[in-house]
Amino acid sequence: MRVLLILLGLSFSYSIFSQDITEKEIQKTIIFQELEHPYLLFDKKGKEQMLERIKKDPESQLIWDRLIAEANMLLYKPVNPSIPPRTTHLRAGWTPEDLGNEYGKKLSSYTNHAEVLAFVYQITGDAKYAQKAYEFTEVVCRMPVWTIQAHEFDIIYSRVWPWNVPDDQVNFNFDIGSATKGQSISMVYDWTYDALKPEQRDRIKGALLEKVITPVRGDYDFHWWASSYRCNWTGVCNGGVGMAAIALIKDYPQLSDVVAESYNRINRMMDELGEDGGWQEGGGYWKYGLDNSILFAAALKNLSHDQFNLFENQKLKANPVSFPVYLYVPPNRSVNFGDSGDRNIGGTDFFNLLVTETGSAEGAWYRNEILEEGKSHMDLIFPRPTIKPTLPEIPSKHFRSIDWWVMRSDFTNPNNVTIAGKAGKNDDPHHGHLDIGHFILFWKGEDFLKDSGRPYYDEEYFDEYRWQYPQASSGGHNTILVNGEQQIPGKLKNQPLNESIGGKVLIFKTSEKQDYVLMDPTNAYPKQELKSWKRHIVLEKPNLTLLMDEVESVNTNSKIEIRFHSGVQIEAKDQYILLKGEKGTMAMIPVSDQP
Repeated sequence: MRVLLILLGLSFSYSIFSQDITEKEIQKTIIFQELEHPYLLFDKKGKEQMLERIKKDPESQLIWDRLIAEANMLLYKPVNPSIPPRTTHLRAGWTPEDLGNEYGKKLSSYTNHAEVLAFVYQITGDAKYAQKAYEFTEVVCRMPVWTIQAHEFDIIYSRVWPWNVPDDQVNFNFDIGSATKGQSISMVYDWTYDALKPEQRDRIKGALLEKVITPVRGDYDFHWWASSYRCNWTGVCNGGVGMAAIALIKDYPQLSDVVAESYNRINRMMDELGEDGGWQEGGGYWKYGLDNSILFAAALKNLSHDQFNLFENQKLKANPVSFPVYLYVPPNRSVNFGDSGDRNIGGTDFFNLLVTETGSAEGAWYRNEILEEGKSHMDLIFPRPTIKPTLPEIPSKHFRSIDWWVMRSDFTNPNNVTIAGKAGKNDDPHHGHLDIGHFILFWKGEDFLKDSGRPYYDEEYFDEYRWQYPQASSGGHNTILVNGEQQIPGKLKNQPLNESIGGKVLIFKTSEKQDYVLMDPTNAYPKQELKSWKRHIVLEKPNLTLLMDEVESVNTNSKIEIRFHSGVQIEAKDQYILLKGEKGTMAMIPVSDQP
């Protein structure tokens, strides 16, 4: 048994599968012939409320001033009807044209331009904005595909598939790119409807049917994302195709089946949220999966007069924003386990909508105190919540469903240490890392012990080769290695998912003066070299951290490494290490009875 002490001074998620709805229930509830565009995210009454806010609210006025300036500029922007060639790259055969991605850039920019112009038309009533929006949209409609090129067969086929997805995936004609573009063009259609000629409306309807609805409708069994309820793609893709179906439902009531499928599958994804709000893919992908989902949810809630309300999902309603709130690190950082970024989990309009619909007081605090001023037209549609903001009473948190934890003295003072760590399972082959037992430490806005983050998303990162990347392997994290033995994944290509591989938090305690966690990462290793490992961490508030690792090896005289990655300057002394940040220095003091 080897014990190493270091002083740093200064479960499994389950599904409740809520009640499904049917297309007949939708047809019974929504009176299609009475629908009048716009009706997706706002109607005539909502438009009047926005106009009133623009007059009286300084933030809304500033947003509008920016929007009208952008729209006026776009009126003079030439619309190039030509479509860039969509290059076809084989694996490991990327060309400069592939990397330039002119096709994708044009698809995104023209879609964004059209959405801004369409919204400005709604507010001003000036048809010139609607016609310019159509000019950009018409080019988008003629672009053959809306999928992201990296998600086509040659690249994505070798991906390791996540939980609840069969390994024999061959159909990749709809992806998150198709969904996000479809959602935007649906809003353009809804907002410009009464200013367009019939043939112009039909041009957009045809594109939405061709590129968004018909590739999916009746074909859910052959799309991997359709049942991957612990993956953000389920929310993004179903949100996109569902929004397109709602936009066209006045003309095509038979699309009620698509609306029902989107509702049911997003509901199941929300059922996979942790009992305390945790999401294994990390904060960034928590937000991405819910973003498109709640836009669809808002549209369906409006049309059904609150009868079909995804904001009432039990898991979402119980902890709508606990995850980003507890992952927040002052003044502007976020816990970045897995592939998520290390900055604030943003999206002002997203939090405006989610907080307003769920009445979350802690979400109101996060929106008002942490995020910036609103900037987009979506912030006018979904204005800043008026709910009284309140911080959670207990600053430290153990997300039990995913076995992540955060320890701190308070939420707001960057001069107090924040520590975060994770146990849980190695069963997320898309955005998880082999980092069980890993922890990071923030102080004064810097990561004195850091997570290495993610690499550039190249074509092999989601294959089995992913685990060779230092950012995804256990060697690239603050973990233990015995004779170089690293952690193993619970899912490999064409192999069954092994949900037992990983670790667990055995004890988590928090109090006003001290926090304590005990993790057992042993089962994340093949255990040919490492026999057992338990990691104790104590935060003596506000700034003293004690770490004790109990490591037992299979063989005697094994080489045991304890790795620490730092985001600040490192200076090694005889008996300790100095971690020198821009605003302070921290001492790392090893205490051991062995070399």
